[in-house]
Amino acid sequence: MHDVFLQDLAIVLIVAGVFTLLFHRMKQPVVLGYLIAGVMVGPHTPAFSMIHDQETIKLLSELGVIFLMFGLGLEFSLRKLKAVGATAFIAAFLEIVLMFWAGFEIGRFFGWKTMDCLFLGGMLSISSTTIIIKALQELGKTKEKFSELVFGILIVEDILAIVLIALLSGVAMTGGFKVSEIFVTVGQLSTFLVGTLVFGLLLVPRLINYVDRFKSNEMLLITVLGLCLGVSLLAVKLKYSVALGAFLIGAVIAECRQIKKIEHMIEPIRDLFSAIFFVSIGLLIDPKLLVKYIGPILVISLVVIVGKVISCSIGVFVGGNNTRTSLRVGMSLAQIGEFSFIIAGLGLSLKATSEFLYPIAVTVSAITTLTTPYLIKSSDRIAGLFDRFAPGSWVRWLGKYTQRVALWKQGGEVSIESKLLSSLGLQIGINFFLTAGIFVTAAILGEWEPFAPKAAADAARQNTIVHYLGNSSNWDTIMWFLATTVSLPLMIGTLLKLQSGGVLLAEIAIQKRSPGHKTNLRRHVITFAVPFIGMMLLGAMVVIISSNILPSIRDGLIALAVSAVISFLLWRQLIRLYSRAQSSLAKTLSKPAAEEVQLH
Repeated sequence: MHDVFLQDLAIVLIVAGVFTLLFHRMKQPVVLGYLIAGVMVGPHTPAFSMIHDQETIKLLSELGVIFLMFGLGLEFSLRKLKAVGATAFIAAFLEIVLMFWAGFEIGRFFGWKTMDCLFLGGMLSISSTTIIIKALQELGKTKEKFSELVFGILIVEDILAIVLIALLSGVAMTGGFKVSEIFVTVGQLSTFLVGTLVFGLLLVPRLINYVDRFKSNEMLLITVLGLCLGVSLLAVKLKYSVALGAFLIGAVIAECRQIKKIEHMIEPIRDLFSAIFFVSIGLLIDPKLLVKYIGPILVISLVVIVGKVISCSIGVFVGGNNTRTSLRVGMSLAQIGEFSFIIAGLGLSLKATSEFLYPIAVTVSAITTLTTPYLIKSSDRIAGLFDRFAPGSWVRWLGKYTQRVALWKQGGEVSIESKLLSSLGLQIGINFFLTAGIFVTAAILGEWEPFAPKAAADAARQNTIVHYLGNSSNWDTIMWFLATTVSLPLMIGTLLKLQSGGVLLAEIAIQKRSPGHKTNLRRHVITFAVPFIGMMLLGAMVVIISSNILPSIRDGLIALAVSAVISFLLWRQLIRLYSRAQSSLAKTLSKPAAEEVQLH
């Protein structure tokens, strides 16, 4: 078994190495060489088939996805994501909606059943993050402005893809979907994103700084890889994509002072496993399918290329970018990849779709992967041709629109009160998400039986603490109490922010035109109502999220009483802890991390 694995891995890397050299000499994208190498040694090419343990190679290729997304996170910091966030969301949302509709209509054109049409629409909606990153890296364009927009759109796509997969799963299993399921999915995903980023920004830079004091590259590399794989595993356990977890922890580490050194150490590992990933895609390509489904494959490939170029270009332009940047972004996103495989595989596993969809997805992905580097290379020339041959009135109107959006983004005069209220609203929202994250974690741990029934039965004779914990109701109470205690600084901070927000809102909403007790009374009502309603909403959210670990009324009252005593005795310390965490988070996001440390 070990000999077979070693033989397969050696063949994959040797063939990948040969094609890397060959395509470099031919000045062609290396990704194409990896795909062809996979076809050459894959199971669908009998004369050259050399891979015996294809499943193990697929597992190794998952590491390629992880390290490619991790590398993307290292290069694309949160500050850059904030700068392109609105444009990225507009472009990604427009692309997904239009491509989903196009895929559904293509399926109907070929007479496929409704479920096949729906899943085909989902397959065509999401571009391939790994393929695009690799192509941009090879062309040396990852630092350009349009690449930042491309990365932002890919991130938003990956997030929206999780919602799309949840909806398709619901449709496949029940024949329809509920609006409540959408809100639950979006709420859980938002909690995971905010919780991972905020807690990561508070803890990871300190950990990296501590490890870096030992001046050992080995210790730093192992720590970073542990964080990368650990958060990726957490994302998988929470039923999210491994790519999303890898990107999030990469974006967090990108805020560390040691980012340049970390990028330098990760690069060869990323290149190794990404090569295995692309070769493994080639292993899935069956040349016979090109003949059997040549019509649908060519039509779908053409629609993917044209549709994504148009939809993404329009979305980026609507976000306020010029035509050249918009076309470069659109021509970089014209392919499908790993999420399409996931969606096609989901349809098969649920027995909702026909078997031909998966191989079609793989083949279309291979074709669009072949065209991606050439589209990126030619984007400048296409943009120039558009400026040269488009009607002058179009070019002038498009230019005026871009200028107007730029002026609108700069904004006008905003009152200090409005800025403070907006800042408080953002901080309160983050506190809500973090509190939700703590109770979601407690709810997940509450479903884990820490002691087997036999151990609890044995402990009953000994009357130990193990027996007490073995009781599931006691375990739920403990987890709920721990979650409440851990979230006390956030709850107190939320209360203080709500009180400040109530005062500001009262000042803005109730203008004192004439002296009188009604003005003051109305302000007092708003000042009291805002924190009261806010804390009631927070409490309701906690109850809903932790419903599966809620203690009995008696135990719950005891836990609340103990938490109240802790809050009373440690009020100042809890406020100080919250303030330090808030200050530390702001400091981490404000410092230019990447420029502070050079390689050594």
